[in-house]
Amino acid sequence: MTPTLFILAAGMGSRYGGLKQLDGIGPGGATIMDYSVYDALEAGFGKIVFVIRKSFKDDFKKQVVSKYKDKVPVKLVYQELDKLPKGFTCPPDRTKPWGTGHAVLMGMYAIKEPFAVINADDFYGRETFEVLAKQLRYMSFIRKNYCMVSYHAGNTISESGSVSRGICTVDENNFLASIVERTHIVRDVDGKIKYKDENGTLVELDEKTPVSMNVWGFTPDFFTHTQKMFEKFLESNADSLTSEFYIPTVVNNLITSGKVTCQVLETSASWFGVTYPQDTAVVQEKLHSLVEQGIYPHQLF
Repeated sequence: MTPTLFILAAGMGSRYGGLKQLDGIGPGGATIMDYSVYDALEAGFGKIVFVIRKSFKDDFKKQVVSKYKDKVPVKLVYQELDKLPKGFTCPPDRTKPWGTGHAVLMGMYAIKEPFAVINADDFYGRETFEVLAKQLRYMSFIRKNYCMVSYHAGNTISESGSVSRGICTVDENNFLASIVERTHIVRDVDGKIKYKDENGTLVELDEKTPVSMNVWGFTPDFFTHTQKMFEKFLESNADSLTSEFYIPTVVNNLITSGKVTCQVLETSASWFGVTYPQDTAVVQEKLHSLVEQGIYPHQLF
């Protein structure tokens, strides 16, 4: 079965200051997600699904989706604050999205095959999609087994500010044992990577600690699990203006309860992406270098 690529592009870009997903910062005006789509098609993915906000639907269709016409089937789904399970309502003052776990739920009726989940504003590289496509095709024949691509923590730090990552514990068979979302990871003045724990204490992190960059491989049953957990999340957080429901929370719960396993596909590749405005120049330079090396064509689509 041909896998689907599910791209999370509904972020409001609060730290960046705009809809960074629409910025054409690569040669030929390509967006970061254009490179992901290009690599995914080369690896054998057969459909692309984007989750976005309706407020920029028209711009997104014009600037992004139109480029893929006649090359791959594309579907849009929408993450809105009021798209909640029956019996729950969104607080009138809430402006923050409900998180990546909620975003994935928006694909429930659009995806019926094994699928990969990625962020729109992260560059992952061709190897990531090749590994994912191979594993997802294998997952078509098995149940209760997911996968993720992990990166070394030291290869995922932004020089412009803190980042959020899922800190992973991996067993001796390369299965994910646990994952904890950390929302304030930085490299301090002495070059060490640190994150803030629940008490606000800075904890040092080894350079090669495996972390999640939101590169996941799931089978469609993930939607059912996620929906049940999101309802439980809302029972305690429906009135919150800031609480978020994350993909790693779902995966961690499923692993620790013994309902699924998650194969960790490690890569030593260096991540780059646009988290802050200052990151743009660095990403532009790296994309131009990849084109000059002949790894990508100047005009992707």
